[in-house]
Amino acid sequence: MSAQRSPLNQIRIASPCSADWAGMYGNERKRFCGECKLNVYNLSGMTQAAAEELLQRSEGRLCVRFYRRKDGTVLTADCPVGWARIKTRTTLIATAALSAMLTMMSGLIFVATLGRLADIGRQLPVIIERPQPEVMGAIAGPQPGPSPSPIAEVERYNVGRMINKSDKQ
Repeated sequence: MSAQRSPLNQIRIASPCSADWAGMYGNERKRFCGECKLNVYNLSGMTQAAAEELLQRSEGRLCVRFYRRKDGTVLTADCPVGWARIKTRTTLIATAALSAMLTMMSGLIFVATLGRLADIGRQLPVIIERPQPEVMGAIAGPQPGPSPSPIAEVERYNVGRMINKSDKQ
């Protein structure tokens, strides 16, 4: 059918309904309205051919939901303009997700590389050579002297009283 003679472009709503689409029972194509007890068809959720066929069979007595563009045409599920917008939005979201993932991966690689460099620095021994003092002649060690007897230094204990070194006689 031509765009001029399409029943979609001939739709006129005499009295719009205030019922909420989200409050109705059904799917995205057809829902049941509890207020008027009729099925409400979502023309924007159908292809153009299916929507035109539904309008021709109903003979004008039908409850519908649809989106009308500024140019007066009804938006359908197979509309090329609508598909272009969906593709653009999907591409934009996918690009943003991929960019975020690549940024996160490069950050993780950067942190891992810095961690390895820090580990390499810790693993290498740091050798500090202390200068040896120059010595002229021989070094004198400690002088040997009489070693004190270990028993003489120990205090002895008797039951009940302590005996000092001066009491040993």
